[in-house]
Amino acid sequence: MSMTVIVSIAVAGALLLAAWLWVSKRGLRPVPDALRPGQPLPDFHAQDEQGDPVRSTALHGSPTVILFVRGNWCPFCSKQVKNLTGYYKDIIDLGAKLIIITPKPLETTRRVAQFFEVEFDFWLDDSLSVTNQLGLVQKSGVPSDYDKEYGRDTVWPTALVVDAAGIIRYTELSKHISDRPDPELLLREIRKTLKT
Repeated sequence: MSMTVIVSIAVAGALLLAAWLWVSKRGLRPVPDALRPGQPLPDFHAQDEQGDPVRSTALHGSPTVILFVRGNWCPFCSKQVKNLTGYYKDIIDLGAKLIIITPKPLETTRRVAQFFEVEFDFWLDDSLSVTNQLGLVQKSGVPSDYDKEYGRDTVWPTALVVDAAGIIRYTELSKHISDRPDPELLLREIRKTLKT
């Protein structure tokens, strides 16, 4: 094999490796310090579907799956919530809660609950105060077709599993805007939490 061929193969290999690393790391966000496993879930305030105030500390006493979703305009979020409908009963039967936090106007949040025909608890973070507090803001993440109703900024899709004492046991930020955790994985994490 000539030296030119060897160099060409080495350069091609290096380029493929660099391309793979770029694609695999692109869009990755670090987990905010406040949401790292082992940390207590930060105290935050939101609203439920009826517009009543809710607080994260009220979740103490049972394990909880908390999902931050962008909205029903996001096909990946809609699919995630739809996929969870098949696991809702399993999660609840373990004594856990399932909370979906969304940064949408209250009337839209009610439509989303009806749209999915589920009994999830929807919490509203209309002003993105929780999203900002937890370091989950996605700047200019709302497509221009929807920004009149939803604003420009939104939440980065995130899943948390919190134990009954309010300690975060599992955190997953979507690597890319299109990926979401498998509902079976969240169910396994709840089961693990119950064993600790």
